[in-house]
Amino acid sequence: MTYVMSDIHGCFREYCEMLEKLAFSDSDTLYIVGDVVDRGPQVAELLEDIMARDNVRLLAGNHEYMGLRVLGRVCKKGGLTAALDDFSEDDIKSCFLWMKDGGSQTLSQLQRGGDAAFRRAAEFLAELPLYEEVSAGGREYVLVHAGLEPFQPGKPLDEYGPAELLFHRADYSQPYFPDWYTITGHTPTFFSGGDGHILHRNRHIAIDCGCVYGCRLGAYCLETGEEFYVEAKRAC
Repeated sequence: MTYVMSDIHGCFREYCEMLEKLAFSDSDTLYIVGDVVDRGPQVAELLEDIMARDNVRLLAGNHEYMGLRVLGRVCKKGGLTAALDDFSEDDIKSCFLWMKDGGSQTLSQLQRGGDAAFRRAAEFLAELPLYEEVSAGGREYVLVHAGLEPFQPGKPLDEYGPAELLFHRADYSQPYFPDWYTITGHTPTFFSGGDGHILHRNRHIAIDCGCVYGCRLGAYCLETGEEFYVEAKRAC
């Protein structure tokens, strides 16, 4: 089976419980549409688990994108201390914005693993795709972290940039495509008129159920349309 999750944000316990609930095996595939880092308590453990699995495919989210800019600089300078000593004004601004949006948890957790942990994370995040096109259960899906905004009919997916795919919130009031379904995270569904469960609207499937905010982690099966939930263990 093919499953999709999003916005796990270091909630490693809920992620592990969800894999158990799905009876996730080597014959299954899991797509995570971004934002596994920042805010939560076990970012390092979550990243290590994802990197170790060939059948878990992480897409970039805005938090991975922000973090990579800082982590890449750390690796280029040979360590956190050296990087901080040589940050440009733009580097400092990027670092501040990331820290303010939950990056401090990621940085402090990776720091326990030393420079090797920074390098391994940066190399992994640098290779993440911005979107995926997936066929399953007789349906066609576009998986992307935030949306395709501003959406332009007929515009090829590969012409959308990171700001449009990772930061701008999806417009659920109209379908992007007449025959495809778009699966996004980024915006917790309780912010969009939903009740904290997976939201279906105009061929949009929004799956960020606000786990890191103390709500729940959601997963969606592409073949069957089944929804799975794990309640948050704590407000992270």
